[in-house]
Amino acid sequence: MADTRLDPVILTADLLRCPSVTPEEGGALVLLQTVLEAAGFECHRVDRNGTANLFARFGPKGHARSFGFNGHTDVVPIGAEADWSHPPFDAVREGDWLYGRGATDMKSGVAAFVAAAVDMVQTAPPDGAIILAITGDEEGPATDGTVALLEWMEAQGEAMSVCLVGEPTCPETLGDMIKIGRRGSINAQITVAGKQGHVAYPHKAQNPMPAMAALADRLSRHVLDEGTAHFDPSNLQITAIETGNPASNVIPARSEMRLNIRFNDLHSGASLDAWLQRECAKVAAVHGVQIACETRISGEAFLTAPGAFSDLIAAAVAQHTGLQPILSTTGGTSDARFVQRHCPVVEFGLVGHRMHEVDERVSCQDIQGLTVIYSDILRRYFEG
Repeated sequence: MADTRLDPVILTADLLRCPSVTPEEGGALVLLQTVLEAAGFECHRVDRNGTANLFARFGPKGHARSFGFNGHTDVVPIGAEADWSHPPFDAVREGDWLYGRGATDMKSGVAAFVAAAVDMVQTAPPDGAIILAITGDEEGPATDGTVALLEWMEAQGEAMSVCLVGEPTCPETLGDMIKIGRRGSINAQITVAGKQGHVAYPHKAQNPMPAMAALADRLSRHVLDEGTAHFDPSNLQITAIETGNPASNVIPARSEMRLNIRFNDLHSGASLDAWLQRECAKVAAVHGVQIACETRISGEAFLTAPGAFSDLIAAAVAQHTGLQPILSTTGGTSDARFVQRHCPVVEFGLVGHRMHEVDERVSCQDIQGLTVIYSDILRRYFEG
């Protein structure tokens, strides 16, 4: 009998040829919908505010055992195309390497799960449901992607019992790391208002820089925490201090500072906002200036406590790689920060150190290996 399984490497290449730079859909979700509907999945486009999203389900709606997968097909811009060895949307293969924007992050992960899911429903249909929630907004503002999918699912009575996010999680080798949580992230823009004047007549001006320097030093030296059992210490990084003042003989009218805090589950976005506001008020009182602090929380810290779900994934990884994966919360944010409010969520995917680079590429052998692991995860889940 001929092998009718979906080839995840070919599917990855087909997805790479879709120029889906955020917020463009580029044909990627159209392709996936075609593949999934042909395999018997019920599909719905859940587009919102120009962002393309795809929901797909095989099996009964509302089943108590619904395995979910979350991923994205949008990619970051290519940069200078002349710097690429191969055109970034041509999906050129050289030996084991498949080149293209999104090869690592994360069209290969989506292709691997789709191939695993299609194989299962065609050969051993699960006693339950398989749900895919694929967005085109993970690399962008992330306001109308996975968030829109989850809100639509709630309104439609659709639910995932557990969810696997297929982001690249492995630092060096397929199987060396699983993400069971993520740090939170808060951005702040702090403005110190002064009064412009001539440097020779400081009494006629009010220099905002001493207050800004004091505040920057105070925030940088503060130890937020020492870390927890599953999280590294929280850290604050100042990313810019600007005055917009090109002259050396002018006291600037204002100074602006931008910073980011990556925080663990000892904090919340609200508690850190309150702390920043208090620190600004203290420095403002000492220096006699006005300080305004505006914050934006891009995600709260969360943890899926080690247990049955992470054990199941770790067992499948160990079975096929020979590695015992580290359970980690390191790295940046992902859409798991939204999914964790819906159901238990764990992340596992390919090696990620080439994502977003010029000449982004993925190992075809790793794509095949990830597909085998995803297939085993599905089998283990539905076999109980």
